[in-house]
Amino acid sequence: MMNSEELSLFQNRTTADFIKHTEELTKEIQELYCGDEIPWCVGYSGGKDSTATLQIIWYAISSLPVEERKKTIYVATNDTLVENPVVSTWVRNSLSQMKIAALEQQMPIEPHLTYPAAKDRFWSCLIGKGYPAPRKRFRWCTERLKILPTDSFIRSVIRSSGEVILILGTRKAESVQRSMNMAKHRNWRVRDHLNTNPNRPNSLIYLPIEDWRTDEVWLYLNQWRNPWGYSNKDLFSMYRGATADTECPLVIDASTPSCGDSRFGCWVCTMVNKDKSMEAMIQNDEEKEWLQPLLDIRNELDLYNDRERRDFRRIYGKVELFERNLEGKTSVEPMPGPYKKEYREYLLRRVLEAQIQLRENAPEDMRDITLITEEELSEIRRIWLEEKHEFDDRLPQIYEEVTGEPFKDVRLGTSKKLLGGDEWETLKDLCDEDAMHLELMSKLLGTEYQYQTKARRIGIYEAIENCFETSSRDREEAIKNAHSKRDLKTAVDDGSITNVKEIQLTWAQKKFGKANLENPSPEDN
Repeated sequence: MMNSEELSLFQNRTTADFIKHTEELTKEIQELYCGDEIPWCVGYSGGKDSTATLQIIWYAISSLPVEERKKTIYVATNDTLVENPVVSTWVRNSLSQMKIAALEQQMPIEPHLTYPAAKDRFWSCLIGKGYPAPRKRFRWCTERLKILPTDSFIRSVIRSSGEVILILGTRKAESVQRSMNMAKHRNWRVRDHLNTNPNRPNSLIYLPIEDWRTDEVWLYLNQWRNPWGYSNKDLFSMYRGATADTECPLVIDASTPSCGDSRFGCWVCTMVNKDKSMEAMIQNDEEKEWLQPLLDIRNELDLYNDRERRDFRRIYGKVELFERNLEGKTSVEPMPGPYKKEYREYLLRRVLEAQIQLRENAPEDMRDITLITEEELSEIRRIWLEEKHEFDDRLPQIYEEVTGEPFKDVRLGTSKKLLGGDEWETLKDLCDEDAMHLELMSKLLGTEYQYQTKARRIGIYEAIENCFETSSRDREEAIKNAHSKRDLKTAVDDGSITNVKEIQLTWAQKKFGKANLENPSPEDN
């Protein structure tokens, strides 16, 4: 949308001026392309900005003689595997059409679709490891799902060619914050629209549409036909459908707001208060009501106070305390850790059920939709068995209960198990419903089994010691112990010898018992 921020950032540019600007930009692109042998890599998400960027690149290079189109132009698209299904399908179809058109038009364009590694995928981390839904202070998703896969592809291009020019559809008019960030990068400017990349050696960043307003992006997309044969009109309609009021007024001057300022992202995103684009899709189009199960899961994850779902220890097993301010009162409390076993199993069931619902109700061309891949299911199972030592192996059971089909693990050798559900239930009975005792016993058994198959058992004593260190205390005792350590550190920092002695004496009484300290045995003397 053309908002007040955009008006303050740029002077009004008439349509005639904009057409002249695109002509000049086309010449600039051609000169940059023919100026060296450095390959290009265009970032393409399927959104309006990346589409406009790729489109003007395509038109510029297609105007060159075929014999001059020697340099490869990679089109890199990353699929987080939790993208809005409508947008994800749109992008995949666009890439398929792009490959065909590039061959037909003799264009040196190669589309590439990247994915996160199985261990870094959203459900592997959330359901497998128990990472809580992303928040501003724990935004674990962006690097794993987006940055690492794309960076891996860029590094592979640099390894093969020595250098690369990254072409992005970033615009100053997206927000004042974006404009400020781009202004900082002007310190690395080489020429118009071209910067060195401070984060990646041997790479440059080219920003051809950095000065375009949103209404100019839509003007270009609607007035210039998509060169690889995809429909920009449909793209416009998709953005319109993701706007709450569905209104897209005719833009007659710079003061008229344009349509298409919606933002598409991951359907599980809890970094925003609401998924407005998906809500608008469901609200504006009855044919997209099948997306409702996704919105329900996303809203369920977006619980501000989710302490009941999470362990009282951090993921590495230790209690960490933090100062919490509620209604003007400060309290020192344990920092919540990963999701508990029961909630992780519940989430797995919810996602599988939603996947079945979508396959039953989605349009015919999207009935093969996958919310959680076989690789993710296999990785979740591995984490539960090997890292969390939950040898009851609940994933295959849950999968079969929900889908009615047996689970087929894509990893080799997963059928070899020493312990299973029956042994888990027996151990549970022996532990008399003591959750921490059950956890300790399962960790010890799991650790011993892991080292049993190794030729050299170096490290087993440290691993067993860690089991006791992280799982031998109940919740209350572990929290009290953490408070004692915190108080001791504070006393030491303050230089209070009296307080240090008192805390140490209290700790010793807890560890060895008050009676033993008051009446030591002769052997202790």
